[in-house]
Amino acid sequence: MYKYVIEGGFPVKGRIRASGNKNAALPCIAATILASEPVILRNLPEIEDVQVMFDVLRHLGSTVEKLGDHDWRIDTRAVERFDIPAKEARKIRASILFAGPLLARFGKVTTPPPGGDVIGRRRIDTHVLAFEDLGARLEIDHELKFTANKLVGADLFLDEASVTGTENTIMVAVRASGRTTIRNAASEPHVQDLCKLLVAMGARIEGIGSNVLAIDGVESLGGADFPIGPDFMEIGSFIGLTAVTRGEITIEGVKREDLRPLKVAFSRLGISWTLAGGVGEGADLLVPVGQQMKVSTDLGGQVPKIDDSPWPGFPPDLTSIMTVVATQCEGTVLIHEKMFESRMFWVDKLIGMGARIVLCDPHRAVVSGPSRLHGDSLTSPDVRAGMAMVIAALCAEGTSTIHNVYQIERGYENIAARLRALGAHIERAEDC
Repeated sequence: MYKYVIEGGFPVKGRIRASGNKNAALPCIAATILASEPVILRNLPEIEDVQVMFDVLRHLGSTVEKLGDHDWRIDTRAVERFDIPAKEARKIRASILFAGPLLARFGKVTTPPPGGDVIGRRRIDTHVLAFEDLGARLEIDHELKFTANKLVGADLFLDEASVTGTENTIMVAVRASGRTTIRNAASEPHVQDLCKLLVAMGARIEGIGSNVLAIDGVESLGGADFPIGPDFMEIGSFIGLTAVTRGEITIEGVKREDLRPLKVAFSRLGISWTLAGGVGEGADLLVPVGQQMKVSTDLGGQVPKIDDSPWPGFPPDLTSIMTVVATQCEGTVLIHEKMFESRMFWVDKLIGMGARIVLCDPHRAVVSGPSRLHGDSLTSPDVRAGMAMVIAALCAEGTSTIHNVYQIERGYENIAARLRALGAHIERAEDC
């Protein structure tokens, strides 16, 4: 086990490149099960969650070969197993993403309940209901066992716009006979990346980027050479870090369209940036020094809110980051995290550091700033709250120690070294 030792009060400065999108990488790795030829995935982030997904592939019989920095060749032609191992399933929720492609390939799959971050109830009903509508049957005996004699396309309305539920449904539908229409589909950039990979493999998908997908099933899918898009969650984290440490950085390799929901939320806290370069992916984002850092009230002087919602709304994974940023801004703002009932409980750690926050209920926190934070001993509860703790520690006075950094490193590639290159005083040490 490792910990971070952080000395706060030093502005970050320099250039950093955005990693590949973790939430796109994981379903794309699972989708290689559908390929009749090798698949090359480029720009994969070097994080623990990716390695766990590779471990599942190897358990199933796949060959996983590193081609270079962030580029991997995956060959699943020899796969004969259709059971997702319990050890890996307990580590990450994304293990459930193998259920769809294994069901589509073999007509059966056995999976334990998925693990991952403890941020509240994370139902898998959406996956189950969609699989059943496409022709699968479910038996529950400590594990989930799906079987299907034949998968047939259907007109589906998902009971919630679940990202992983949508992704799993897509991966079944591309091999089901006939047409499948998925309504109330999630449309996040990582869902779009999965669809684009499958199209490159030979799938027929219409409506990518919308909440209605039309999929005509095909008999087989081939190989592909596909780049994973930039991680807008990481980009949002770096924007927040730069603002609260009063620094200045350039983030390379961003995608303009992914930043629109972030811009709305950050602007409410008086934070802005400029973009230069590429029209699609490959733009540079500059967060300049001298941010206003002042909450913009709603009309009539009312307290504004930052709330999450399905794409293209503000992403829930960044509410933890925005809570820390709000502690350093002049004014009062309501942070409303609607989707997970345990995600806000970590703010008591921020309060212990000196933040002025009222936790109204499991979903809402009122933040008044600016507050002088002081260093503390902290334990990361999940990926995003852990990164929020890092940001808080880097703008606090004194030294902080963050334990259980495995949770942070599941989602942020080599984060301590990358932040150190920007001038942050952070060390990764063994946690005895």
